[in-house]
Formats: sequence, C-alpha cells, structure tokens
Amino acid sequence: MLLRLLEIFVFWYPAVMSVMWMVGGIMFYLTNEKKKPIPLYETPMVSILVPCFNEAETIEKTVEELSKIRYPNFEIIAINDGSSDNTSEIVLSLLPKYHNLRFIDLKENNGKANALYLGLLASKGEILVGVDSDSYLTPDALNYMVPHFTTPFNSERVGAVTGNPRVRNRNSLLAKLQLCEYASIISLIKRTQRIWGKVMTVSGVVVAFRKRALMDCRLWDRDMITEDIGVTWKLEKKFWDVRYEPRALCMMLVPETIKGLFNQRKRWTRGGMEILRRHGNIFKSWKTRRMFTIYLEQILTILWAICWLILTILLVIGLIFNGTWDALPYIWKSLFLSLVCLIQFFVAMALDRKYDEKLMKNAIAAIWYPFCYWYINAIVVICSLPLLLGKKKKLATWESPDRGLQ
Repeated sequence: MLLRLLEIFVFWYPAVMSVMWMVGGIMFYLTNEKKKPIPLYETPMVSILVPCFNEAETIEKTVEELSKIRYPNFEIIAINDGSSDNTSEIVLSLLPKYHNLRFIDLKENNGKANALYLGLLASKGEILVGVDSDSYLTPDALNYMVPHFTTPFNSERVGAVTGNPRVRNRNSLLAKLQLCEYASIISLIKRTQRIWGKVMTVSGVVVAFRKRALMDCRLWDRDMITEDIGVTWKLEKKFWDVRYEPRALCMMLVPETIKGLFNQRKRWTRGGMEILRRHGNIFKSWKTRRMFTIYLEQILTILWAICWLILTILLVIGLIFNGTWDALPYIWKSLFLSLVCLIQFFVAMALDRKYDEKLMKNAIAAIWYPFCYWYINAIVVICSLPLLLGKKKKLATWESPDRGLQ
C-alpha cells in the first residue's frame, strides 16, 4: 500500500504542477503581458548595485553595458567584496571613463548580502537595482521596472520588482538546457506565483527594490546563503508587493560544467530549506495566508525528491533479488511525464520567444531536460538535506562560481 502511494505521488505531483504552471503562465500573459507596459510617469534616481567577488574577467563588460541604459537618472555602484584577483584595480581604472560609476572597495570577503547592505548605505536613489557582476541589463530594462514603483495607481505597496534573466552563453548542451529552463520553468513559475499572489523569490541577478521597503523589513539576511530568497519572504511578510516584469531583461552567464551546476543548485536548495526553517511561523497568522501555497510547494518538492529516491532504491532492490522487473508501467509513466514536460516547454517558450529571438533555435535541447535534469535536481535536493542540520555561519560568504564558456 505504501509503495503504491509513493508511486502515485512521484508520478502525479510533477504532472499536476506542470499543468498548474502552464495555466498560471497563460493567465498571467492574458491579464498582464498582453496589455501595454505601464507608462514611465516619473524618473526617480535609481542606484544600480553591483557586488563583485573575483570578477576581473567580467566586471568591465558589465559596467560598459550598464552605462548604455536608456534611463535619464541612475548611478552604478560597484562593491568589491574582498576579491583575491585584480577586480579592484580594474574598477578603479574605469572610474574616469564613466562619470556615474562609484566604487566601494572592501578588503575582506563578508558575502553578497553584506556588500549590498553597504551599497544601500552609499546609494542616492530611492529605488535600488541589484545586478550580478557577470550580468547586465538591456538598455530599456529600467523603463519597464521603475513604473511599477511610480504609477499613480496601486504602486505604494510595491516593494520589489524582479526581472527576466536570459542566458547569454550558449556554447554547450548544459547551457542550452539552462536557457530552456529559465524560459520554461523559472519564468513560468514566477508568472504562476504572481497569479497566486506571492512570489517565492526575486531573481538575485536582476531585481529592483524600494529602499523604504528594504528598511522596513530590516534589509537582507547576512547569514543566509541566498539573500534574494530571504529578502523576498521578509518583504512579503511585511505585506509589500513583489512583482514580476518579464520585459525587464538581464543577460547573464550560467555554469557549463556538472560541478558548477551542482554547486549552484545546492546553494539554491539550501536557501529554500533555510526559508522553510526560518519562516514557518507564517501559519500562525491568517494575514499571511497567501504565502501558504508557496511554502507548501517547497515542502512537497523536497518530499518528491525523497520519495523518488526511495522508489528508485526499492525498484533496484527488487530487480537484484527477484531477478525480474515489470518495467512497462514505469516506462509509460516516464514517457507521459516527459510529454507533459515538453508541452510545458512549448507553452513557456511561446510566451517568452518575443523576449529572445533565438530562443526557439535552441529548443531542441529541451528534449534532454526530462531525462537528465530532473534527476540532477532531485539528487541536489537529497544531498542538501544534511545542510539543514549544519551550524550557521555569522556571515554567508561567497565563492567564485562557474561562469561558463565565453
């Protein structure tokens, strides 16, 4: 009986969630994206914060591209967080060239959240935009994000607007898989969560904050490895609105090695688990009921990975000791899930293709996603479970990630 329940859950959970994401994505498109963008009523000062750690190869390109933004009133603040390479020297050499570039040079690595905190203290703008140092906004991105904070209608409670990350390194199968994933998984989920009412997390690679909202929720958690997830939940628990703006594009680099991808996803998974441990008190108040669904979704995702592992082990044991394995039911279920996944990819790419003209050219890589990527993510979740029992650091420092093949 228990084995049967495991089979039902492992089979139906991803299928049901996929359908929900597709329906939610289409609803978001019809109610938000299909409409004209919000007009730019005002142009308040915007401070773009660029935390850096060992970014000598990427920071000059990032600053150059950010300087091309077509918005009349912004500054760029680069924060070097104790880099061991020559990031500091490169940024210093750029100061005479870019009049709106400012620089904070820290001698010790204290983590991204701490760097953002110091950038906030030095900023002049009421709106803060966080951008990773290996990424850059497209020229019109601010013109789509800022109106969410300034429109005369229903904007006072907007605390953050997360943008639409686009993969710019597409040299390998792994990078193309992530290109498809950002379009058909991450972007689609954000659309659906926005329809539900609460977004699980802003994208740390591209997000705009109202400074007053950040101050109200006491800024980023400097002891969390994923500051973007943490600050999202703090904002929403304070009833600040978090929105998703798919027109605000950010070009980024992604890992192109299995090790780099594994480390990235382990960090994301650990961040999600830290959220479950830190914000379980949302169920004590009916006022935070709109956050219940995303909390439960996280729990179910972790349970699915555990159940998948148990079921796989039981099947292998049965094969070894019984010598036979009736594979037919599992084959057709796997094929069905793969078909649902591919339909989801098609729906999501149809929604996202207007933001990326070359997206469909790389769509063929999506056929590999159900066969390998699901298993990688499930294994990452299982490997990350012991991290919940680990001792917390006072500051969550960072390490240089895999930037892919450029």
